[in-house]
Amino acid sequence: MTRSKICGITRVEDLQAAASSGADAIGLVFYAKSPRHVSIEQAAQLLSALPPFVSVVGLFVNPTEDEVRQVLRSVPLDVLQFHGEESPEFCVRFGRPYLKAIRVKPGVDLVQCAARYAAAQALLLDAYIEGTHGGTGESFDWALIPHDLPLPVILSGGLHPGNVQDAIRQVRPYAVDVSSGVEAAKGIKDAAKVAAFINEVRSFI
Repeated sequence: MTRSKICGITRVEDLQAAASSGADAIGLVFYAKSPRHVSIEQAAQLLSALPPFVSVVGLFVNPTEDEVRQVLRSVPLDVLQFHGEESPEFCVRFGRPYLKAIRVKPGVDLVQCAARYAAAQALLLDAYIEGTHGGTGESFDWALIPHDLPLPVILSGGLHPGNVQDAIRQVRPYAVDVSSGVEAAKGIKDAAKVAAFINEVRSFI
């Protein structure tokens, strides 16, 4: 079964909606330029309401080592997600499983990326939009994803309840990751859209 991650959680009620709808993971954004950014204090408060068996992913964009360690001292992250130009050597420094986000456009060699980040749990594939590091709500050409990648694929970028089954059918990813596609406003999730998205993922045959 394809797993689902609801990213960009900023409110307790959104976290609870994701968990109760059956999300496998939630994402917290530790990138100050994102409209979905949460502080360390906010993140710790959110996770005090987290039910069991939901993984917590922390998203970073070109952080310093100290910035990641500051978060880890107070926030019990299960997985780190790196969305910038972090090196493989940087990504493994923290003793946590990690995901490496790759912004996909024609000419990006995803097989080479998978080889470079061989220690990653998965590649998270998002749309390449100049000047941004994700969270745009834009999709990319899924045909650019080779079927022989040696790492699991987490598909992101422009997903919503209306297209996620098509995405799963074409890409066959390990997991799908959604943020803006289930929002009422930036950083504010719509509980009905969250439930509809996860239902579409779970009902895929």
